Amino acid sequence: MLTNDTICAVSTAPGVGGIAVIRISGKDAVSIASCIYKPFRKNFSLTVQKPYTLSYGEINDEYGKVIDEVVVALFATPHSFTGEDIVEISCHGSLYIQQQIIALLIHNGCRSALPGEFTQRAFANGKMDLSQAEAVADLIASTSAATHRLALNQMRGGFSNELVKLRTRLLDFASLIELELDFSEEEVEFADRSRLIELAIHIESVIRKLAESFKVGNAIKNGIPTAIIGETNAGKSTLLNSLLHEDRALVSDIHGTTRDVIEDTTVLQGITFRFIDTAGIRDTQDKIESMGIELTFRKLEQAAIVLWMIDATELNENITRSAGRIIQYCKEKKLIVLLNKTDKLTRQECNEKKELVDSLVAFDHSVLCISAKNNFGIEELEQQLVAAAALPETGTNDVIVTNVRHYEALLRAQKAISRVLDGLHSDISGDFLAQDIRECMHYLGEITGQISTDEILGNIFSKFCIGK
Repeated sequence: MLTNDTICAVSTAPGVGGIAVIRISGKDAVSIASCIYKPFRKNFSLTVQKPYTLSYGEINDEYGKVIDEVVVALFATPHSFTGEDIVEISCHGSLYIQQQIIALLIHNGCRSALPGEFTQRAFANGKMDLSQAEAVADLIASTSAATHRLALNQMRGGFSNELVKLRTRLLDFASLIELELDFSEEEVEFADRSRLIELAIHIESVIRKLAESFKVGNAIKNGIPTAIIGETNAGKSTLLNSLLHEDRALVSDIHGTTRDVIEDTTVLQGITFRFIDTAGIRDTQDKIESMGIELTFRKLEQAAIVLWMIDATELNENITRSAGRIIQYCKEKKLIVLLNKTDKLTRQECNEKKELVDSLVAFDHSVLCISAKNNFGIEELEQQLVAAAALPETGTNDVIVTNVRHYEALLRAQKAISRVLDGLHSDISGDFLAQDIRECMHYLGEITGQISTDEILGNIFSKFCIGK
């Protein structure tokens, strides 16, 4: 629950840096900061400083000892991030200095901010809706141009504007239906049913399009899950290290070295890939290794792209036992078969191995000859991964859903508007139509925070960093 306390926190990243920013927000922000801040300008104080300006001075403790020389910015309600008075102190990045200033602020009446409390106050004071607030966290966590672009668009209200349009049309829809209920005895029809059907179809189409965009948005935000599978000693861990450009996985000639799943991400041409190195597939009596192999197939189900590693030096007409099971799991995936260790083969032998794989895999796939150890073919593999991702180009105005909470609310809203359509086609009574319309509006309102609970807000803002 929000309070009227004046809060403070370090808003820059934890650790030592050149500069640190300490943020204070609340009705007493200026007066509390004035207790510890002494401007160098004569006959001047924060209480007379104009909003949106800077002043230069020093922070003193209660005994007059100088802690640091600082720059102070002042933002006045309601034109600030939180909608309250905000003071931002830019000091040197020493951890000691940061801790001393925070301690002085708390001593003079501030309270340490909770995770996300500044943004939560911005939401509570109408500076942004809930989906925009969540986009703040996404923007901070963005690791690629695509995730940055989507978060920035959502923070600026791109997604919210779409939902406001939908809710407005639904509200008009519901008003007409409920007006008819007031005159039910006279059997007056205020709403043309054919036009209502057209409107419901349009709304259902927009909601469905937004929900379908989650597949792309989730891939952009969290990375495209790409499983690296194959038998033991096929070179899976070596490939992972090569793609990540670091020794992330242990490499050994001993069979069954990898028994658990190793995951890490990298960005290729602006697209994030989440690589999943799995346990080698083989017949084994080792209980732990068997558990790792079963986990391999569970991860395989979750993957969008599969890199099937095969030791080309051991591939022959007597195809491995695991091949059939792997192929069965990969029918609905983007499959890239990697013939590894081809540096030990002639070009003709490589072509023969490719033909053998092509005869084995009946559905769409590609085959590459590589040497993970020598980085041969890795550049071509990266190009194929980008092509396999098949992510559409997204512009600054595109509305793409990236948040699972939004996606689930959209699915529920879509079911509600589908019931409205079914009701209109079957000439169901107006009170049932109105109920389904209101339910659709409810779920859209959950996304923007027009309808929210303390539990939802607590869950969202607790995931923010302190100071934001």
